[in-house]
Amino acid sequence: MKGKFITFEGCEGVGKSTQAKFLIEYLKNQGYDVVFTREPGGTPVAEKVRAILLDPSLTIKPRTEAYLFVTARNDHIENVILPNVEKGKIVICDRYVDSSIAYQGVARNLGIEYVEKLNKVAFETCLPDCTIFINMDPANSWRRQKGNVILDDRLEIENEAFHAKCYEGFLAASKRYSDRYLVIEPEIDKNETFNKILKGLKEKNIIN
Repeated sequence: MKGKFITFEGCEGVGKSTQAKFLIEYLKNQGYDVVFTREPGGTPVAEKVRAILLDPSLTIKPRTEAYLFVTARNDHIENVILPNVEKGKIVICDRYVDSSIAYQGVARNLGIEYVEKLNKVAFETCLPDCTIFINMDPANSWRRQKGNVILDDRLEIENEAFHAKCYEGFLAASKRYSDRYLVIEPEIDKNETFNKILKGLKEKNIIN
């Protein structure tokens, strides 16, 4: 029996990682076999690439950045995502190809079509069954509201204009790939946000 592939997307500090943890715990309690992973990363090779991509001491050109993400993603697809989905497991990934659309396609001005072509393997063989987008402007993120702005990687330290463009990219992706998107407006209460996610996944028949 084929499993499911669910991704979480959103800007920095909007709570997507927290919601992913909530979903993993819920699914395991329901008896599902769950694999959690992340991008960039998820395999030994991809984690090495992640270290390069997020190193704040490096200056990386947009196209090189896009290719590095694709390199990590291809290894991730071949060694983690597809094998586990084929075993009937639910794979939950913190970020995936839609982050490339938002960050490199829109914020880095490479173009959505360019990123789609570059990520041909992902689009042709390994698209998510559902992409959960936490729809929150990064200027109003929980992290900023709490005054807890952690600037410890190369992408996080980009300026506000860059992150605003990333948000525009996610909004564009949510319309472009609307069939697989579950757009969630987050609530102050994290449990209320999770209840929205759970309801949406059930309505899309991703889980029972």
